[in-house]
Amino acid sequence: MEDWNGRPPGAAGPSSRQYSYWDGQRAPSLGFKQRIKHFTWTWFAMTMATGGLANMIHSIPLRFPGLYEIGCFFFLFNIVLFAFNIAMISTRFYLYPVTFRASFIHPTESLFAPAAIISFGTILINITQYGTRSTVDRGHGLQVDTWLTEAMMVLFWIYCALAIIFSCGIYLVMWSTQTFTISRMTPTWIFPAYPLLLAGPYAGNLAGKLPNHRALQVIIGGYVLQATGFMVAFMIYASFIYRLMTEKLPRESVRPGMFISVGPSGFTINGIMNMGNLLPAILESHEEFMGIDGKLAGAISMVIANWTGIWMWGLALWFFLISIGAHYSSAAKGHMEFAMTWYSFVFPNTALVSATFTVAKVLGPSRPIQIFGCVLACMVLLTWAFVFCMTIRAVITRQVLWPQMQEDRDEGGFARGRVEEETMTAVRAAAALEGRPGTLSSNGNSDIRDGVRRRRAGTLERMLRDKEEEEVVGRMSTDRAPRSRVDEEANAIVRAYSNLSSV
Repeated sequence: MEDWNGRPPGAAGPSSRQYSYWDGQRAPSLGFKQRIKHFTWTWFAMTMATGGLANMIHSIPLRFPGLYEIGCFFFLFNIVLFAFNIAMISTRFYLYPVTFRASFIHPTESLFAPAAIISFGTILINITQYGTRSTVDRGHGLQVDTWLTEAMMVLFWIYCALAIIFSCGIYLVMWSTQTFTISRMTPTWIFPAYPLLLAGPYAGNLAGKLPNHRALQVIIGGYVLQATGFMVAFMIYASFIYRLMTEKLPRESVRPGMFISVGPSGFTINGIMNMGNLLPAILESHEEFMGIDGKLAGAISMVIANWTGIWMWGLALWFFLISIGAHYSSAAKGHMEFAMTWYSFVFPNTALVSATFTVAKVLGPSRPIQIFGCVLACMVLLTWAFVFCMTIRAVITRQVLWPQMQEDRDEGGFARGRVEEETMTAVRAAAALEGRPGTLSSNGNSDIRDGVRRRRAGTLERMLRDKEEEEVVGRMSTDRAPRSRVDEEANAIVRAYSNLSSV
């Protein structure tokens, strides 16, 4: 029999830093079935980053022979990785059904549940870029029957529905089941809004390949969802800046998530500028739009979209520089431990690179900005290669797919809830031993006595580890009330187990 972490009964819990040790000996290797239990939603960050690379390569203006093929490689490789992730996480939920619900209420893992939808969105964008062609010749009005383009238009609306459902759903679950303090705030809180932020880039790539009336519908839908996603992210930006002003930088292990703050501006730039530059041609056939001449409305919309995008480009660069600077001290000291969130070094920055090329296009094009974007593109590509190699290494060295090593680890109230449940089980067992209703025979008492001892040892070990981790990371260093509550709960648990000393 194994407990919920895949350990033998009574075994001490593994360290959250390196390999596990039980009774002073190194933990035995876990099999596939035990390791797949810890395949979390964060693995979809890998497919987000890989799909983002294909999108970035497609937007590079300085083309050379073979560049299109490189982009196609990442596009197809991303589909393979996405299928792998779907198979693995489905196997996890099949073998351990309880982890499905837990993945949506865990304070950290639940934030990354939308990563699957975002990965799906990047694949749809890549299909639109590499696999479709225009269904209309705007110069001659000729229609081309392309079934894939029609299918991508249908999938666009399906994706919009999924983005709304997941974004609203994840935030509602978080606000209903978790309590967050400002000291624990990271830009990861923006993540549930990310599916909305891909609607604009998707619409911008798709609308140019549709007839005017359908293209306008897609653009309007893209604008609505893009604006919603950016405004949600913008409000969370305020909390993040407040957290930095009052609590300093996040701890090193979660600091890569700071790059997530680059994404909302980057994706919004790509979305509104690409859609805005399509509007003059789309509205040219309209005699009137929003109360003015269609052609004039298209020109005005394009200028507004371009200036708004340039303004947001500065914001994206600012967050990019802040995020790089925040990693200097931890990288120099070698304090960076691998986590799947390292793909935050890649995915949001692919949006920044694509946005840079879009800004360069509307400004002339601007050759210096194009060169700057190409330099960034090379850096992002090398970063992806490094992180992907580190992912393989982490699987081998048990830094991932291992108990207490990923985003499904015990933390905060999520762990204390388990402790309280196990404490009550132990107290009920002790009551049975004292001759209360439900007392078992002497042989049964011996079994319960052993079970209580094992449960007490394991629960106290996890409780002390959680308290030590909270003190080390300083999540409640300035919030005395929450710290008092944690101490009070811990003392209550210790007193409850003290009553079992005679067992």
